[in-house]
Amino acid sequence: MKKIILTGGGTAGHVTPNLALIPSLQELGYEILYIGSYEGIEKKLMESAKIPYEGISSGKLRRYFDMKNFSDPFRVVKGYGEARKLIKRFKPDVVFSKGGFVAVPVVLAAKHYHIPTIIHESDMTPGLANKLCIPSAKKVCCNFPETLQYLPKEKAVLTGSPIRAELLKGERLAGLQYAHLSADKPVILVIGGSLGSVTVNTAVRTILPQLLSDYQVVHICGKGNLDESLIGTNGYVQYEYVDAPLKHLFAAADLILSRAGANSICEILALRKPNVLIPLSAAASRGDQILNANSFARQGFSMVLEEEAITLDSLYQALHNTYQERTAFIHNMEQSHLNNAIQTIINLIEESSVHKS
Repeated sequence: MKKIILTGGGTAGHVTPNLALIPSLQELGYEILYIGSYEGIEKKLMESAKIPYEGISSGKLRRYFDMKNFSDPFRVVKGYGEARKLIKRFKPDVVFSKGGFVAVPVVLAAKHYHIPTIIHESDMTPGLANKLCIPSAKKVCCNFPETLQYLPKEKAVLTGSPIRAELLKGERLAGLQYAHLSADKPVILVIGGSLGSVTVNTAVRTILPQLLSDYQVVHICGKGNLDESLIGTNGYVQYEYVDAPLKHLFAAADLILSRAGANSICEILALRKPNVLIPLSAAASRGDQILNANSFARQGFSMVLEEEAITLDSLYQALHNTYQERTAFIHNMEQSHLNNAIQTIINLIEESSVHKS
């Protein structure tokens, strides 16, 4: 039986693509081990998926001053030793890494044992963790054509992001029934990320009366972000978080308003949903969401509204104009060749496991 180690963690975005690959790997008969941090979100997600899991010590390499910068390197070294022991015991044929700092010791340990490693970079430019891993990788998968220039030519593969198959199986009627909405008005689905976005939440609620004259709104606002004063508003429904029924809400949506995290926008692309993206500002991030969003805009997949440019009028117009031009956006998304990421990555895994040195 072929064996594979999956790794990645820190955020859901470093885990969900691995989850998307698991059914295909199981169909091919792979024995799977997931290596993540001791108590990260990846542990809970893999336990829910009933995938064998091992935790290792993990530290974060920061670009700014923090006292933990003095202790975390020792955690990374400890994690490297733990990863070596796990790899020696499990004897994988191949390693697939989705990134995050917990993946660095695993990739370096795989290199020590000459285990071929495939890594996936979601954002436009590689993050620090993947920059450390790229020299040890056999192939580097990416989501954006622009990313190829930042990667070694002989390693780079434009794949897109693996999308959970269940997201593509939603039913519009089930989504409308779940949200208690009608089929008479188009539906805007608002997604602010797993923790929600105060900026997006506030902007949407401020123009809600104007929106509800033309649309219905399903608002996934993040934990602790419900507005009790709006509960019961006709045509508006809000949730802190949605799990299994999310596929039905996606199916019911005619238009999506979202942050521009790489995995989120790749899901939107796979679902062919016209969308307005509000990327996290450069002041609050390394600017990767801005790059991601602008790439999608250049390819004709998205309308982009930068956080600093949000006004009551600009947000409404961006949503309304995108809905009016929805046919063109859907057509452009249908032409994308980045919609077969799972099979492309599985092929790379199969090739690497066969030709393991």
